Order: sequence, then structure tokens, then C-alpha cells
Amino acid sequence: MKVIGLAGWSGAGKTTLLTRLIPHFKAQGLRVSVIKHAHHQFDVDVPGKDSWRHREAGAAEVLVASSNRWALMHELRGSAEPRLPELLGKLSAVDLVVVEGFKREPHRKIEVHRAANGKPLLFPDDPGIAGIAADTAIDTGLPTVHLDDIAAAAALLLRAAMPVEEAVAKSAAMR
Repeated sequence: MKVIGLAGWSGAGKTTLLTRLIPHFKAQGLRVSVIKHAHHQFDVDVPGKDSWRHREAGAAEVLVASSNRWALMHELRGSAEPRLPELLGKLSAVDLVVVEGFKREPHRKIEVHRAANGKPLLFPDDPGIAGIAADTAIDTGLPTVHLDDIAAAAALLLRAAMPVEEAVAKSAAMR
């Protein structure tokens, strides 16, 4: 199992790129999972539904299952936010895990950059950035691809992906 991150400012196109990459990887026969870092007030449950009511009542975990999918919600209830290695350990084995966010973790990342955002590039200050997907030319020695070139972006992610064990070890070393 390998892991690669997508990092960039809000509005750069990380989610859009990822939703275009996943079908490309699937067509290549790869199984892909995603870990996305969200802001603290996100919710995946619908207020008023049974599972929401269970969480609101104080359950530590609520697992919802159907014939189509299952989802596990774990309430931290004041505990520390889990770091990326812990979350990677919760996933079933796949070929590639793409991490959206967690830009302070030391795993390898592809920076997603959109010129219209007017934001600075992350790569000069993040040694984990192994390449850039952008909508404009970038002056760098790092490999770069255009945001709309899905085949090239997919190849860049696969080349830069690192074994999960290596990502976990790097994260442990920075504690």
C-alpha cells in the first residue's frame, strides 16, 4: 500500500483533481482510498436521523450499515485529533491512498496550484512536496504537470507515492 498527498490552498482544485484522478486509477485496475482532512465542524450525519441522535446522546462510536455501504463515526469528545499514521492504520488495504490535506505531515505530496488564487506556492517551504500540478508554468526543478492533464498527473502521483510504512516512520520521527 502506498500513500501520496495533495496539498494546496483552498480553491486550488485539489478535490476536483482527485475526483478526476480516481476514475483514471480505477480504469488502470488500482484500488484507491482517500483520507481528507476537514475543518473541525464538519458532519457526515443528518441531524434528526437515528445515527445522529445516537451520537448526540453521547455514543463514542456509531456504525451505520446497509446493503450498499457502511460508515463508522468516532466522536473525539475532547481527545486529541488523530494524526495521519493513526488514520492510515484504520484503512483496508488498497493500492494507493491519496491524502487531501494534512499538509504539516511529512509524507510526500503533490502541490495543487491555481494562479487565479493569488496564493504563494507551498513547495519552497515544504520538503515533502515532490511535484506540482498547476494551471500555469512554474519555475522549479520539481516535476510539473498541467491540472487538466489527468494521465500526467496520475503518473506523477504514482511515481511520488511512498510506502505507507515509510510515511508512518517519517511522521513518528517528527514527534
